[in-house]
Amino acid sequence: MFNSLQERFDVIFRKLKGKGKLNEDNIKDAMREIRRALLEADVNFKIVKNFVAQVSEKAVGQEVMKSLTPGHQVVKIVHEQLIHLMGTENFKFTLNDNKINKIMMVGLQGSGKTTTAAKLANLGRKKFKGIEPTLVACDVYRPAAIEQLTVLGKQLDIPTFTIDTKNVVKIAKKALKQAENDNHNLMIFDTAGRLHIDQVLMKELRDLKQAIQPDYIFFVADAMTGQDAVNIAREFNQQLEFDGVILTKMDSDARGGAALSIKAVTGKPVVFIGAGEKVSDLEEFYPKRMADRILGMGDVLSLIEKAETAIDEEEALKLADKMKKNQFNLTDFLNQLAQIKKMGPMDQLLGMLPGMNNNAMKNIKVDDNEMGKIEAIILSMTPRERDKPALINGSRRLRIANGSGTTVQHVNRLLKQFEQMKKMMKKFSSPKFMKSGMLPF
Repeated sequence: MFNSLQERFDVIFRKLKGKGKLNEDNIKDAMREIRRALLEADVNFKIVKNFVAQVSEKAVGQEVMKSLTPGHQVVKIVHEQLIHLMGTENFKFTLNDNKINKIMMVGLQGSGKTTTAAKLANLGRKKFKGIEPTLVACDVYRPAAIEQLTVLGKQLDIPTFTIDTKNVVKIAKKALKQAENDNHNLMIFDTAGRLHIDQVLMKELRDLKQAIQPDYIFFVADAMTGQDAVNIAREFNQQLEFDGVILTKMDSDARGGAALSIKAVTGKPVVFIGAGEKVSDLEEFYPKRMADRILGMGDVLSLIEKAETAIDEEEALKLADKMKKNQFNLTDFLNQLAQIKKMGPMDQLLGMLPGMNNNAMKNIKVDDNEMGKIEAIILSMTPRERDKPALINGSRRLRIANGSGTTVQHVNRLLKQFEQMKKMMKKFSSPKFMKSGMLPF
């Protein structure tokens, strides 16, 4: 996400930082480049104009012009303005286990409402204690919409409420009565989409809102549609007064114009972003973290959160003990790979590290298929071979290669890398190293 903007900003700020002193001409040139970069990222024209004007005003101040690092000061100003532009300071998403929490999902057809409803139910259950969700199928027009929601519910072990009627208010009221009987306290209403603003369907949404009095209404938009999503959001907000925006397909959107524009246009913040196809791929939106990513500062906090979700703490402690005793084997290595895979694609994880902008990523070959090959090789070994790789002679290597669909060279490379890693671990866990207080990275 934001790939094109990251690349352009990286070039602009490297030029600025390379200059010992800045003058108004330097800053004017930089602002022209920033304006162009934002417009190419499909950010609303009026927002770009205001953004550049505000940055320019602060950048030509005495504090920057007389600074020892004026280039860095300009980056700081842009960073602060980006956070302000996407700010969510007046919004807080919370669920209470002592009441029925009601959420309406609205938006255009094809924006990903149904999938996002299931993802949000899953996130709510994980994030808040005592939350038991139910999905309510109020999209009675799109073929297979109810079936899709039911299938997603079964995958997550979350019930889906459906009845055979076209009256969505009736569906909603019966669902709420059922929730009281079942002690379910989170109701997510998946509503009908539309290809454009349809007044009949908009009235249906207003009637549903009045009937259930939702705690939150979330407008779901496809980030890849850029300013179209922003314009539709404005119209939906005028008629429904929604609470926040969920942007889907952010992992496929290289520009990010919708994320940067929607708050300024509607006055309502982006609350969540969909960054993948898995039911766990729904993240809370943090303006500071997004600003950090755009300016190549990484997003370490999100990376830590992904690790905390994917990695079993008890297993991690056992593994650390094994490393200290130099008992780490290929089975342990395989388990670690499985936990890393849960965190998401490697290019996304690397992109969260500071300094990993587009230029840096070009020099790193990120191939998730290689992890698949490693898994296949280890799984083709016997338990004894995984425990004691020194036993693997020439004939065993050939058998393992054939069994994993790889080559002997692949097997040799893995065994060599594993031995090098064990040597490093042994060095890091030595008393001398531990006493030095140095870190193994």
